[in-house]
Amino acid sequence: MPLSKHLPILITLTLITIFALTPTANAATPAFGSRPNIIILITDDQGYFDLSCHGHPFLSTPHLDKLHTQSTRFTRFHVSPTCAPTRAAMMSGRAPFYVGVTHTILERERMKLGVPTMPEMLRDAGYTTAIFGKWHLGDQAPYRPDKRGFDEVFIHGAGGIGQSYKGSCGDAPKNKYFNPWVLHNNKFVKTKGFCTDVFYDQAISWIDNVRKKDKPFFCYIPTNAPHGPFIAPESYKKKFIKRKLPKRSVGFYGMIENIDDNVGKLMKKLDDWKLAQNTIVIFMTDNGPAATTYNGNHKGRKGSVDEGGTRVPFFIRWPGKFKPGLDIDRIARHIDILPTFAAIIGATPKEQDKLHGRNLVPLLKDPKTNWPDRFLFFHKGRWRGKPETDKLKNFAVRSQRYRLVGPNQLYDLTTDPSQKKNLIDKHPDIAEKMLNAYKKWWTAALPNMVNENAPLKGPNTFHQLFYKQFPNKK
Repeated sequence: MPLSKHLPILITLTLITIFALTPTANAATPAFGSRPNIIILITDDQGYFDLSCHGHPFLSTPHLDKLHTQSTRFTRFHVSPTCAPTRAAMMSGRAPFYVGVTHTILERERMKLGVPTMPEMLRDAGYTTAIFGKWHLGDQAPYRPDKRGFDEVFIHGAGGIGQSYKGSCGDAPKNKYFNPWVLHNNKFVKTKGFCTDVFYDQAISWIDNVRKKDKPFFCYIPTNAPHGPFIAPESYKKKFIKRKLPKRSVGFYGMIENIDDNVGKLMKKLDDWKLAQNTIVIFMTDNGPAATTYNGNHKGRKGSVDEGGTRVPFFIRWPGKFKPGLDIDRIARHIDILPTFAAIIGATPKEQDKLHGRNLVPLLKDPKTNWPDRFLFFHKGRWRGKPETDKLKNFAVRSQRYRLVGPNQLYDLTTDPSQKKNLIDKHPDIAEKMLNAYKKWWTAALPNMVNENAPLKGPNTFHQLFYKQFPNKK
């Protein structure tokens, strides 16, 4: 057949290929008319009330308090009871058990390979992406952030600096909070200073570099602080020592006030560089508190499926776009961040039908918009043995009004935020509806728990990388 007869087919195939490869071909219009830079600040084990703006009696967090006044706040924002599951949900827009993350160690912290991630979505949309601090979704090469959408990577290993566990999960050997070794784009570097200062300084330096380029950026700063061991610079501990607080609380609170100063330093730079007007800044935490002496009216802390284990602060600031000082009381969650960013930047997430989160843009535009209720599902995970042994243990279901904790406790959080009055006998129909929804959610989650039987023979990946780079340090 002459070539001319093939031309219509060739032209059609060429156009299909062009549109398939063009990131903006199927993109929607950005929800607010432009594509902002995005910064997420997330701390480790800091509770909802561990801020002076939320009523803490002796913490002083002036910079976060200022961000609070400048932000729209989701006052009923929820995460998972522990850290790796929260991070998996943020990165994937899916419930953590659905991406294989059911623990913080034992290979069960690894986010399932092949799951599209938020930084991949942003990078595909033209963003440059970076992480500074705690990844905690797998230390082996295929799981690390450089393979999950991040261009710039500056991280410690495992769930905390110096941690080491059976299997591949672990940080650089004998690593410390002061002068830590950090994996920078797959090469270890020795840093100087306290870990939080190091991560923020590196992030600020990176932003200073990329702001001069003609593309938006995504900067993710997940500090390991104030996670234990509760170590803080001496200058931040003095006031809490004077109060004769327990040693762990002294370090915990010292780390929070150090974080606050670093947030202030970052925010000042954004102002100096005239980036604030075109940058979304989010502050949140990853689960309930670990070492606080004050927990407001909450029941439960880190690891709990009660309100105090999963409710966290969530401030989102975009000057001129989001109303400062506005409180939105609709329940929202970590799984909502990815679809919300997709709408903001005008992107279509891959495998969109598998997302569990909602796009929060309608609420950001109008908090009084029609917003159907939904169920949010929580489970502590961390079981010993097979998942089915804990199916009806350590779980909760949340609606706007009620929280079902296990199969036999129901609380009306509008009138009983401290969960003191069990209403299971008064509203058995509500409890049954919530329980049945949870059972369906659990059944669908089971096939995705791909790490449950992973062997724990190692090697410790960060140790292996470290000694390969520095064989004389063995």
